[in-house]
Amino acid sequence: MDSYAHAAQIVRTGDRDRYLSDLLAPVPARHHLLVLHAFNVEIARVRQVTSEPSLGEIRLQFWRDAIHGDGAGHPLAQALVETITTFALPLAAFDNLIEARRFDLYDDPMPTLNDLEGYAGETSSSLIQLAAIILTGGRSSQSAEIAGHGGVAWALADLIRALPIHSARGQCYLPADLLDAHEVKRDAVFAGKSSPALLAALGELKSVAHNHVEAVRALSDGLDPGIFPALLPVALVDPELEALDRSDFDPFGSKPGLSPLRRQWILWRASRRRSI
Repeated sequence: MDSYAHAAQIVRTGDRDRYLSDLLAPVPARHHLLVLHAFNVEIARVRQVTSEPSLGEIRLQFWRDAIHGDGAGHPLAQALVETITTFALPLAAFDNLIEARRFDLYDDPMPTLNDLEGYAGETSSSLIQLAAIILTGGRSSQSAEIAGHGGVAWALADLIRALPIHSARGQCYLPADLLDAHEVKRDAVFAGKSSPALLAALGELKSVAHNHVEAVRALSDGLDPGIFPALLPVALVDPELEALDRSDFDPFGSKPGLSPLRRQWILWRASRRRSI
């Protein structure tokens, strides 16, 4: 299996939404987008595949070294370096992304909503911006602002969807200032206990995500249409968050969100319409 096929397999199994979005991108950029997103899968799941933070730190350090050219022998790392070189992708963006992911290794609280948006900006928004550069062939895509909003919207929706997973392993990405404002205790989140107060906190987070989606729509006029595939996952945010409006919504429940077929259809429709 060549390095690009290997990258595609990683994204297909580890980040289905971005995989489907990449398949809707122009062929010349597709392999490179898959490499970028495979790298993201690898660093996003470091906590899941290591038994303690120190081992996670070692894995993240490997990727820091790899993007600076020390990834010989690792097929994905070599493909990533090739993509970085081909499109002159800024190494600082990768360094910042990896540094932000150090938060995942520990159980520290997310202090404020501003901190959470910053985390989302360094991770999710950065991926959109890097993908936009790839889609424009290495040219400046003038997409930093829209990437910022789109990445934060996507990250917040994904955080709400992953709340049962995070709480089960003792993590809480919900900002402490938001929880305090609604008098929600982190221990209750870890115990998987829903409450009107928690639903109100999640509702406020939903409103923030929706505002970022609206900003993406407002900024879409006049945007280079070539970068649209980088924004495709944002089309899932509002449909994903509609679950919060159901009277029977349980953030820790086992009820499925959007079905895989529904997610695929939303992405395809957004791609055809060039509209979030």
